[in-house]
Amino acid sequence: MKRLFISLYLLVSLSFLGIGWTLDSIWQNSVEDSGAMDAPLVAFAQLLAKIPQQDREKYLVQLDRNAEYPLKLVDASQIALSPESELTSDQLLITSQGDDHELHFIKVGQQVLIAGPIEIDPRARLRGLFTLFFYLSLAFVSLIWVWPLSRDLKTLKSATREFGQAKWDTQIELSPRSQVLPLAMTFNEMSQQISTLIENQKHLSNAVSHEIRTPLARLKFALALMPQYCQPNSDPARRNEFLDEMKQDVKEMENLLEELLTYASLESKQKNVQFEHCDLEALTEHTVEKLSSSVSAPITFKKSDNPIFIMGDPLLVERAIQNLITNAQRFGRQSIKVEIKQGEQQVSLSITDDGQGIPIEDQGKIFEPFYRSQSVQNGNKGHGLGLAIIKRIMDRHEGKVTVESTEGHTCFTLYWPEIKSTRTAK
Repeated sequence: MKRLFISLYLLVSLSFLGIGWTLDSIWQNSVEDSGAMDAPLVAFAQLLAKIPQQDREKYLVQLDRNAEYPLKLVDASQIALSPESELTSDQLLITSQGDDHELHFIKVGQQVLIAGPIEIDPRARLRGLFTLFFYLSLAFVSLIWVWPLSRDLKTLKSATREFGQAKWDTQIELSPRSQVLPLAMTFNEMSQQISTLIENQKHLSNAVSHEIRTPLARLKFALALMPQYCQPNSDPARRNEFLDEMKQDVKEMENLLEELLTYASLESKQKNVQFEHCDLEALTEHTVEKLSSSVSAPITFKKSDNPIFIMGDPLLVERAIQNLITNAQRFGRQSIKVEIKQGEQQVSLSITDDGQGIPIEDQGKIFEPFYRSQSVQNGNKGHGLGLAIIKRIMDRHEGKVTVESTEGHTCFTLYWPEIKSTRTAK
Protein backbone atom coordinates (compact mmCIF):
# COMPACT_ATOMS: atom_id res chain seq x y z
CA MET A 1 0.00 0.00 0.00
CA LYS A 2 2.92 2.34 0.72
CA ARG A 3 4.29 1.67 -2.77
CA LEU A 4 0.89 2.49 -4.26
CA PHE A 5 0.77 5.77 -2.34
CA ILE A 6 4.31 6.75 -3.42
CA SER A 7 3.67 5.86 -7.08
CA LEU A 8 0.38 7.74 -7.17
CA TYR A 9 1.85 10.76 -5.43
CA LEU A 10 4.88 10.84 -7.74
CA LEU A 11 2.64 10.46 -10.76
CA VAL A 12 0.48 13.43 -9.77
CA SER A 13 3.45 15.60 -8.70
CA LEU A 14 5.57 14.85 -11.75
CA SER A 15 2.57 15.44 -14.00
CA PHE A 16 2.09 18.89 -12.48
CA LEU A 17 5.82 19.56 -12.77
CA GLY A 18 6.04 18.44 -16.40
CA ILE A 19 2.96 20.36 -17.49
CA GLY A 20 4.08 23.51 -15.66
CA TRP A 21 7.61 23.35 -17.03
CA THR A 22 6.34 22.82 -20.59
CA LEU A 23 3.93 25.74 -20.39
CA ASP A 24 6.66 27.94 -18.88
CA SER A 25 9.07 27.04 -21.68
CA ILE A 26 6.45 27.74 -24.33
CA TRP A 27 5.74 31.10 -22.72
CA GLN A 28 9.42 32.06 -22.62
CA ASN A 29 10.05 31.01 -26.20
CA SER A 30 6.96 32.61 -27.67
CA VAL A 31 6.60 35.73 -25.52
CA GLU A 32 9.62 36.67 -23.47
CA ASP A 33 12.15 35.77 -26.18
CA SER A 34 10.17 37.34 -29.00
CA GLY A 35 12.45 40.38 -29.05
CA ALA A 36 9.90 42.92 -27.87
CA MET A 37 12.15 44.05 -25.01
CA ASP A 38 15.20 44.22 -27.33
CA ALA A 39 13.46 46.24 -30.03
CA PRO A 40 14.84 49.69 -28.94
CA LEU A 41 18.46 48.57 -29.10
CA VAL A 42 17.89 46.81 -32.44
CA ALA A 43 16.29 49.97 -33.88
CA PHE A 44 19.18 52.09 -32.59
CA ALA A 45 21.70 49.73 -34.20
CA GLN A 46 19.89 49.92 -37.51
CA LEU A 47 19.93 53.74 -37.23
CA LEU A 48 23.69 53.72 -36.60
CA ALA A 49 24.20 51.49 -39.63
CA LYS A 50 22.90 54.32 -41.87
CA ILE A 51 25.51 56.72 -40.45
CA PRO A 52 29.02 56.62 -41.95
CA GLN A 53 31.34 54.49 -39.87
CA GLN A 54 33.71 57.38 -39.09
CA ASP A 55 30.82 59.50 -37.69
CA ARG A 56 29.23 56.84 -35.49
CA GLU A 57 31.51 57.39 -32.51
CA LYS A 58 30.81 61.15 -32.54
CA TYR A 59 27.11 60.39 -32.65
CA LEU A 60 27.39 58.18 -29.58
CA VAL A 61 29.33 60.88 -27.73
CA GLN A 62 26.62 63.46 -28.44
CA LEU A 63 23.93 61.20 -26.93
CA ASP A 64 22.69 61.69 -23.40
CA ARG A 65 24.41 58.68 -21.88
CA ASN A 66 22.73 56.51 -19.24
CA ALA A 67 25.27 55.30 -16.72
CA GLU A 68 23.25 52.14 -16.11
CA TYR A 69 23.14 51.37 -19.84
CA PRO A 70 26.60 52.19 -21.36
CA LEU A 71 27.06 51.91 -25.14
CA LYS A 72 30.24 51.58 -27.19
CA LEU A 73 31.29 50.59 -30.69
CA VAL A 74 34.16 48.23 -31.40
CA ASP A 75 35.50 46.62 -34.52
CA ALA A 76 34.02 43.19 -35.25
CA SER A 77 37.47 41.66 -35.37
CA GLN A 78 37.94 42.51 -31.70
CA ILE A 79 35.05 40.28 -30.65
CA ALA A 80 35.88 36.64 -30.05
CA LEU A 81 32.78 34.46 -30.12
CA SER A 82 32.17 30.75 -29.86
CA PRO A 83 31.46 28.86 -33.10
CA GLU A 84 27.79 28.45 -32.09
CA SER A 85 27.29 32.20 -31.63
CA GLU A 86 26.70 34.48 -34.62
CA LEU A 87 26.21 38.24 -34.67
CA THR A 88 23.43 39.67 -36.83
CA SER A 89 22.05 43.14 -37.37
CA ASP A 90 18.48 42.30 -36.36
CA GLN A 91 18.92 40.20 -33.23
CA LEU A 92 20.77 40.67 -29.95
CA LEU A 93 23.39 38.32 -28.63
CA ILE A 94 23.33 38.28 -24.83
CA THR A 95 26.19 36.99 -22.69
CA SER A 96 26.53 36.95 -18.92
CA GLN A 97 29.27 38.78 -17.07
CA GLY A 98 29.42 37.42 -13.61
CA ASP A 99 26.27 36.61 -11.68
CA ASP A 100 24.78 40.10 -11.68
CA HIS A 101 25.58 41.62 -15.09
CA GLU A 102 25.20 40.82 -18.78
CA LEU A 103 26.38 42.23 -22.14
CA HIS A 104 24.26 42.80 -25.27
CA PHE A 105 25.90 42.57 -28.71
CA ILE A 106 24.46 43.54 -32.11
CA LYS A 107 26.23 43.93 -35.46
CA VAL A 108 26.38 47.40 -37.07
CA GLY A 109 28.02 46.96 -40.46
CA GLN A 110 31.66 46.00 -39.82
CA GLN A 111 31.36 47.09 -36.19
CA VAL A 112 29.64 45.73 -33.12
CA LEU A 113 27.53 47.78 -30.75
CA ILE A 114 28.02 46.68 -27.17
CA ALA A 115 25.54 47.58 -24.46
CA GLY A 116 26.65 46.96 -20.92
CA PRO A 117 27.63 45.65 -18.59
CA ILE A 118 23.95 45.88 -17.57
CA GLU A 119 22.84 44.92 -14.10
CA ILE A 120 20.37 42.05 -14.15
CA ASP A 121 16.96 42.86 -12.66
CA PRO A 122 17.07 41.57 -9.03
CA ARG A 123 13.47 40.48 -9.36
CA ALA A 124 14.46 38.03 -12.07
CA ARG A 125 16.51 36.09 -9.53
CA LEU A 126 13.38 35.60 -7.46
CA ARG A 127 11.64 33.97 -10.37
CA GLY A 128 13.26 30.62 -9.65
CA LEU A 129 12.18 30.80 -6.02
CA PHE A 130 8.62 31.66 -6.98
CA THR A 131 8.62 28.83 -9.50
CA LEU A 132 9.89 26.41 -6.87
CA PHE A 133 7.27 27.64 -4.41
CA PHE A 134 4.58 27.17 -7.06
CA TYR A 135 5.53 23.56 -7.69
CA LEU A 136 5.86 22.82 -3.98
CA SER A 137 2.36 24.23 -3.49
CA LEU A 138 1.04 21.94 -6.22
CA ALA A 139 2.80 19.01 -4.57
CA PHE A 140 1.23 19.91 -1.23
CA VAL A 141 -2.23 20.17 -2.77
CA SER A 142 -1.82 16.78 -4.44
CA LEU A 143 -0.68 15.36 -1.09
CA ILE A 144 -3.87 16.63 0.56
CA TRP A 145 -5.85 14.71 -2.07
CA VAL A 146 -3.73 11.56 -2.28
CA TRP A 147 -3.04 10.96 1.42
CA PRO A 148 -6.69 10.39 2.54
CA LEU A 149 -7.22 8.14 -0.47
CA SER A 150 -4.14 6.11 0.42
CA ARG A 151 -5.25 5.91 4.07
CA ASP A 152 -8.73 4.66 3.11
CA LEU A 153 -7.29 2.12 0.70
CA LYS A 154 -5.06 0.88 3.50
CA THR A 155 -8.15 0.47 5.68
CA LEU A 156 -9.81 -1.52 2.91
CA LYS A 157 -6.74 -3.71 2.60
CA SER A 158 -6.69 -4.42 6.35
CA ALA A 159 -10.40 -5.26 6.36
CA THR A 160 -9.96 -7.60 3.40
CA ARG A 161 -7.08 -9.35 5.17
CA GLU A 162 -9.20 -9.82 8.31
CA PHE A 163 -12.08 -11.11 6.21
CA GLY A 164 -9.72 -13.60 4.61
CA GLN A 165 -8.85 -14.82 8.12
CA ALA A 166 -12.49 -15.93 8.62
CA LYS A 167 -13.53 -12.84 10.58
CA TRP A 168 -16.88 -12.75 8.80
CA ASP A 169 -18.30 -9.84 10.81
CA THR A 170 -15.59 -7.43 9.57
CA GLN A 171 -17.01 -3.98 8.82
CA ILE A 172 -15.35 -0.86 7.41
CA GLU A 173 -15.99 2.58 8.86
CA LEU A 174 -14.94 5.54 6.71
CA SER A 175 -15.65 9.23 6.69
CA PRO A 176 -18.79 10.26 4.73
CA ARG A 177 -16.45 12.38 2.58
CA SER A 178 -14.23 9.44 1.67
CA GLN A 179 -13.69 8.88 -2.05
CA VAL A 180 -13.96 5.10 -1.63
CA LEU A 181 -17.05 5.13 0.61
CA PRO A 182 -19.24 3.35 -2.01
CA LEU A 183 -16.64 0.58 -2.20
CA ALA A 184 -16.59 0.28 1.60
CA MET A 185 -20.40 0.11 1.74
CA THR A 186 -20.40 -2.63 -0.89
CA PHE A 187 -17.80 -4.53 1.13
CA ASN A 188 -19.91 -4.19 4.29
CA GLU A 189 -22.99 -5.51 2.50
CA MET A 190 -20.99 -8.44 1.12
CA SER A 191 -19.51 -9.17 4.55
CA GLN A 192 -22.93 -9.06 6.20
CA GLN A 193 -24.46 -11.34 3.61
CA ILE A 194 -21.63 -13.87 3.75
CA SER A 195 -21.70 -13.78 7.54
CA THR A 196 -25.44 -14.51 7.48
CA LEU A 197 -24.99 -17.35 4.99
CA ILE A 198 -22.23 -18.95 7.05
CA GLU A 199 -24.25 -18.59 10.24
CA ASN A 200 -27.25 -20.19 8.55
CA GLN A 201 -25.00 -22.95 7.30
CA LYS A 202 -23.90 -23.65 10.87
CA HIS A 203 -27.50 -23.69 12.04
CA LEU A 204 -28.39 -25.98 9.16
CA SER A 205 -25.66 -28.44 10.13
CA ASN A 206 -26.75 -28.35 13.76
CA ALA A 207 -30.40 -28.81 12.81
CA VAL A 208 -29.67 -31.76 10.60
CA SER A 209 -27.45 -33.40 13.21
CA HIS A 210 -29.81 -32.82 16.14
CA GLU A 211 -33.30 -32.97 14.66
CA ILE A 212 -32.72 -36.08 12.57
CA ARG A 213 -30.74 -37.83 15.27
CA THR A 214 -33.76 -38.40 17.54
CA PRO A 215 -36.16 -40.01 15.01
CA LEU A 216 -33.25 -41.88 13.45
CA ALA A 217 -32.35 -43.36 16.85
CA ARG A 218 -35.97 -44.39 17.35
CA LEU A 219 -35.99 -46.07 13.93
CA LYS A 220 -32.78 -47.96 14.70
CA PHE A 221 -34.28 -49.14 17.98
CA ALA A 222 -37.50 -50.14 16.21
CA LEU A 223 -35.59 -52.09 13.58
CA ALA A 224 -33.82 -53.96 16.36
CA LEU A 225 -37.22 -54.93 17.81
CA MET A 226 -38.75 -55.75 14.42
CA PRO A 227 -38.19 -59.55 14.62
CA GLN A 228 -40.14 -59.65 17.90
CA TYR A 229 -43.24 -58.09 16.27
CA CYS A 230 -43.01 -60.24 13.12
CA GLN A 231 -43.37 -63.60 14.84
CA PRO A 232 -46.54 -65.64 14.01
CA ASN A 233 -47.90 -65.43 17.56
CA SER A 234 -47.39 -61.62 17.86
CA ASP A 235 -50.36 -59.30 18.41
CA PRO A 236 -51.43 -57.75 15.04
CA ALA A 237 -52.76 -54.60 16.72
CA ARG A 238 -49.52 -54.06 18.58
CA ARG A 239 -47.56 -54.73 15.36
CA ASN A 240 -49.61 -52.14 13.45
CA GLU A 241 -49.11 -49.60 16.23
CA PHE A 242 -45.40 -50.27 16.13
CA LEU A 243 -45.29 -49.74 12.35
CA ASP A 244 -47.31 -46.54 12.68
CA GLU A 245 -44.73 -45.18 15.11
CA MET A 246 -41.98 -45.97 12.60
CA LYS A 247 -43.94 -44.20 9.85
CA GLN A 248 -44.34 -41.20 12.12
CA ASP A 249 -40.57 -41.02 12.62
CA VAL A 250 -40.04 -41.17 8.85
CA LYS A 251 -42.68 -38.48 8.37
CA GLU A 252 -40.92 -36.25 10.91
CA MET A 253 -37.65 -36.52 9.01
CA GLU A 254 -39.42 -35.89 5.70
CA ASN A 255 -41.01 -32.71 7.08
CA LEU A 256 -37.67 -31.44 8.35
CA LEU A 257 -35.94 -32.11 5.03
CA GLU A 258 -38.78 -30.44 3.14
CA GLU A 259 -38.47 -27.32 5.28
CA LEU A 260 -34.69 -27.31 4.88
CA LEU A 261 -34.96 -27.57 1.09
CA THR A 262 -37.60 -24.82 0.97
CA TYR A 263 -35.53 -22.50 3.11
CA ALA A 264 -32.38 -23.23 1.05
CA SER A 265 -34.20 -22.43 -2.19
CA LEU A 266 -35.40 -19.11 -0.75
CA GLU A 267 -31.93 -18.35 0.62
CA SER A 268 -30.50 -18.32 -2.90
CA LYS A 269 -32.33 -15.05 -3.70
CA GLN A 270 -32.83 -15.78 -7.36
CA LYS A 271 -33.08 -12.75 -9.59
CA ASN A 272 -35.58 -12.01 -12.35
CA VAL A 273 -38.31 -14.17 -10.81
CA GLN A 274 -41.46 -13.96 -12.92
CA PHE A 275 -44.47 -13.09 -10.77
CA GLU A 276 -48.10 -13.22 -11.85
CA HIS A 277 -51.44 -11.81 -10.75
CA CYS A 278 -52.60 -13.79 -7.72
CA ASP A 279 -56.10 -13.68 -6.31
CA LEU A 280 -55.11 -13.35 -2.66
CA GLU A 281 -58.61 -13.95 -1.38
CA ALA A 282 -59.03 -17.15 -3.43
CA LEU A 283 -55.63 -18.46 -2.29
CA THR A 284 -56.48 -17.75 1.34
CA GLU A 285 -59.93 -19.32 1.13
CA HIS A 286 -58.49 -22.46 -0.49
CA THR A 287 -55.83 -22.75 2.21
CA VAL A 288 -58.36 -22.24 5.01
CA GLU A 289 -60.63 -24.97 3.61
CA LYS A 290 -57.69 -27.34 3.24
CA LEU A 291 -56.45 -26.82 6.80
CA SER A 292 -59.79 -26.64 8.59
CA SER A 293 -60.10 -29.49 11.06
CA SER A 294 -62.45 -30.47 13.86
CA VAL A 295 -59.44 -31.11 16.07
CA SER A 296 -58.08 -27.56 16.04
CA ALA A 297 -59.80 -24.28 16.82
CA PRO A 298 -62.32 -23.14 14.16
CA ILE A 299 -61.05 -20.70 11.52
CA THR A 300 -63.05 -17.59 10.67
CA PHE A 301 -62.23 -15.98 7.31
CA LYS A 302 -63.48 -12.42 6.81
CA LYS A 303 -63.93 -11.87 3.08
CA SER A 304 -63.74 -8.52 1.34
CA ASP A 305 -66.44 -7.10 -0.92
CA ASN A 306 -64.17 -7.17 -3.97
CA PRO A 307 -61.39 -9.53 -5.04
CA ILE A 308 -57.87 -8.40 -4.20
CA PHE A 309 -54.94 -9.22 -6.48
CA ILE A 310 -51.22 -9.09 -5.81
CA MET A 311 -48.14 -9.74 -7.94
CA GLY A 312 -46.34 -12.83 -6.70
CA ASP A 313 -45.67 -16.54 -6.84
CA PRO A 314 -48.94 -18.35 -5.95
CA LEU A 315 -47.13 -21.38 -4.49
CA LEU A 316 -44.95 -19.25 -2.22
CA VAL A 317 -47.85 -17.04 -1.13
CA GLU A 318 -49.93 -20.11 -0.30
CA ARG A 319 -46.98 -21.61 1.61
CA ALA A 320 -46.66 -18.46 3.75
CA ILE A 321 -50.39 -18.43 4.55
CA GLN A 322 -50.33 -22.17 5.28
CA ASN A 323 -47.40 -21.83 7.68
CA LEU A 324 -49.14 -19.05 9.61
CA ILE A 325 -52.45 -20.91 9.86
CA THR A 326 -50.68 -24.11 10.93
CA ASN A 327 -48.76 -22.12 13.53
CA ALA A 328 -52.04 -20.61 14.82
CA GLN A 329 -53.65 -24.08 14.99
CA ARG A 330 -50.84 -25.29 17.25
CA PHE A 331 -51.44 -22.66 19.87
CA GLY A 332 -54.98 -21.35 19.27
CA ARG A 333 -57.52 -22.25 21.93
CA GLN A 334 -61.01 -21.38 20.74
CA SER A 335 -60.79 -19.27 17.58
CA ILE A 336 -58.54 -18.30 14.66
CA LYS A 337 -59.36 -15.22 12.57
CA VAL A 338 -58.08 -14.55 9.05
CA GLU A 339 -58.63 -11.10 7.50
CA ILE A 340 -57.47 -9.34 4.31
CA LYS A 341 -57.37 -5.55 4.02
CA GLN A 342 -56.74 -3.34 1.00
CA GLY A 343 -54.98 -0.04 1.72
CA GLU A 344 -53.94 2.78 -0.56
CA GLN A 345 -50.32 1.62 -0.80
CA GLN A 346 -50.35 -1.97 0.44
CA VAL A 347 -52.33 -5.14 1.01
CA SER A 348 -52.25 -6.87 4.37
CA LEU A 349 -53.29 -10.34 5.51
CA SER A 350 -53.54 -10.96 9.27
CA ILE A 351 -54.00 -14.23 11.14
CA THR A 352 -54.98 -13.95 14.81
CA ASP A 353 -55.29 -16.64 17.48
CA ASP A 354 -56.20 -16.58 21.18
CA GLY A 355 -53.43 -18.84 22.37
CA GLN A 356 -50.57 -18.25 24.76
CA GLY A 357 -48.66 -15.11 23.87
CA ILE A 358 -45.11 -14.99 22.60
CA PRO A 359 -42.62 -13.63 25.17
CA ILE A 360 -41.38 -10.13 24.38
CA GLU A 361 -37.74 -11.26 24.34
CA ASP A 362 -38.59 -13.81 21.62
CA GLN A 363 -40.68 -11.58 19.33
CA GLY A 364 -37.65 -10.00 17.69
CA LYS A 365 -35.96 -13.35 17.05
CA ILE A 366 -38.70 -15.76 15.99
CA PHE A 367 -38.15 -14.97 12.29
CA GLU A 368 -34.53 -16.04 12.48
CA PRO A 369 -33.83 -19.50 11.06
CA PHE A 370 -33.66 -22.38 13.55
CA TYR A 371 -34.59 -20.13 16.47
CA ARG A 372 -36.97 -21.66 18.98
CA SER A 373 -38.34 -20.10 22.10
CA GLN A 374 -37.20 -21.46 25.43
CA SER A 375 -40.84 -21.72 26.51
CA VAL A 376 -42.44 -24.96 25.32
CA GLN A 377 -45.96 -24.38 24.02
CA ASN A 378 -48.35 -27.29 23.81
CA GLY A 379 -45.36 -29.61 23.96
CA ASN A 380 -44.45 -28.79 20.36
CA LYS A 381 -41.26 -26.92 19.67
CA GLY A 382 -41.15 -27.37 15.89
CA HIS A 383 -37.97 -27.05 13.84
CA GLY A 384 -37.62 -23.25 13.94
CA LEU A 385 -37.95 -22.85 10.17
CA GLY A 386 -41.62 -22.10 9.57
CA LEU A 387 -41.51 -18.39 10.41
CA ALA A 388 -38.08 -17.99 8.82
CA ILE A 389 -39.51 -19.38 5.56
CA ILE A 390 -42.36 -16.87 5.77
CA LYS A 391 -39.92 -14.00 6.17
CA ARG A 392 -37.90 -15.19 3.17
CA ILE A 393 -41.05 -15.46 1.08
CA MET A 394 -42.09 -11.91 1.97
CA ASP A 395 -38.58 -10.64 1.26
CA ARG A 396 -38.80 -12.28 -2.16
CA HIS A 397 -42.05 -10.34 -2.74
CA GLU A 398 -40.53 -7.08 -1.38
CA GLY A 399 -42.96 -7.26 1.53
CA LYS A 400 -42.66 -7.90 5.24
CA VAL A 401 -44.15 -9.88 8.12
CA THR A 402 -44.85 -8.51 11.62
CA VAL A 403 -46.09 -9.93 14.89
CA GLU A 404 -48.03 -8.48 17.80
CA SER A 405 -48.51 -10.73 20.79
CA THR A 406 -49.88 -10.54 24.30
CA GLU A 407 -51.45 -13.16 26.53
CA GLY A 408 -54.51 -14.53 24.68
CA HIS A 409 -53.87 -12.52 21.49
CA THR A 410 -51.23 -13.19 18.83
CA CYS A 411 -51.48 -11.57 15.38
CA PHE A 412 -49.16 -12.22 12.45
CA THR A 413 -49.56 -9.84 9.50
CA LEU A 414 -48.20 -10.13 5.98
CA TYR A 415 -47.69 -6.92 3.97
CA TRP A 416 -47.14 -6.43 0.26
CA PRO A 417 -46.06 -2.75 0.04
CA GLU A 418 -45.84 -2.28 -3.71
CA ILE A 419 -48.87 -4.13 -4.92
CA LYS A 420 -50.72 -3.86 -8.18
CA SER A 421 -54.25 -4.45 -7.04
CA THR A 422 -57.36 -4.79 -9.16
CA ARG A 423 -60.92 -4.36 -7.95
CA THR A 424 -64.01 -5.29 -9.89
CA ALA A 425 -66.94 -2.96 -9.58
CA LYS A 426 -70.22 -4.36 -8.43
